[in-house]
Amino acid sequence: MRRRTVLLLLAALAALTGASAQSVSYTPVSKEVVGKRLHQVKKNNAEREAALKGLFAEAGCHPPALVELGVKHEDIPNVVCTLKGSSDSVIVVGAHSDHVHSGEGAADNWSGAALLPSLLQSLSDSPRKHTFVFIGFTAEEKGLVGSKAYADHLSQEDRAKIQAMVDIDTLGLSSTKVWATRADKKLLEELLRVAYSMKLPLEAVNADRVGKADSFSFDKYKIPTIAIHSITQQTWRLLHSDKDTLAVLQLDDYYDTYRLLAVYLAHLDNVLP
Repeated sequence: MRRRTVLLLLAALAALTGASAQSVSYTPVSKEVVGKRLHQVKKNNAEREAALKGLFAEAGCHPPALVELGVKHEDIPNVVCTLKGSSDSVIVVGAHSDHVHSGEGAADNWSGAALLPSLLQSLSDSPRKHTFVFIGFTAEEKGLVGSKAYADHLSQEDRAKIQAMVDIDTLGLSSTKVWATRADKKLLEELLRVAYSMKLPLEAVNADRVGKADSFSFDKYKIPTIAIHSITQQTWRLLHSDKDTLAVLQLDDYYDTYRLLAVYLAHLDNVLP
C-alpha cells in the first residue's frame, strides 16, 4: 500500500454525528495477544499465509468455517474464515497478507492480516445478525489480484447480500486513519460515531489518484466499502522499503485501532440492514 497522503482532522465532523454508538457486545482480546500475533510476521508470502491460517485456528476458526480459496495463476490462495450470523446478510472484513520483497512487510500488510483473527475472536462469543466473512487476500501487491478474484467470482445474488466491506491495510504507524473520500457515507458516519463515543483518535488521510486498496475490487460492484489504515505524509515512504519492519510500529496505536475496529464491527452488526 504505497500512499501520498493529505491529512484532515475530523474532530468537528465527529461531534456532528450526534448520538453516541449503540451498546454493543464484544469480547476484548488483550494487548498481549494482539501484539503476539503481530510479531508472528514472516518474510515469505507462503509462510505468511500459513501463519494466518494458524492464527485463525488459534482464534477458534476451523474447517469448514476456515477455507483456502485458490486464485488463478497464483500459488498462494485467499484465506477465508466465516462467522455465521442469524441472517445471510454479510459484512466482509479483508486485509491482504502478501508483501513486496523489501523489508518484513510488517506494516504493509501483516499488521492488517494479523488483526483479522483478533477481530473474529472479539465477535464470536455473542450471537450475530450478520454473517462476517474475514478474508486474508493474496497478491494485492500484484494489482489487487486476490480481492478481484474473490469479488469477481461471487454470484450477483451473493454480492447483493454484502452490506459492507471493511478493508484494513497498514496499521500501527500512527493512530487510526480512514480514506474518507472513497468511503461509503453511512459506513464513515458510523465509524466517526464509534470513535467519538470511545474517545479514540480518527483522522482522514486520503490517497486519491496515488494508490489503490482491496476495497476497490468491491467498489466495482457498488458494494459499500471503507478503508482503514495509519499512513501519514511522514510515514508513507516506509512502505515498500527495507524500513518496513516491526521496529517502526507503535503497539499502543495498533491496539487502539484494534479496539476501534472491534466495536465498530459489532456496531455495524446492529445498524446495517
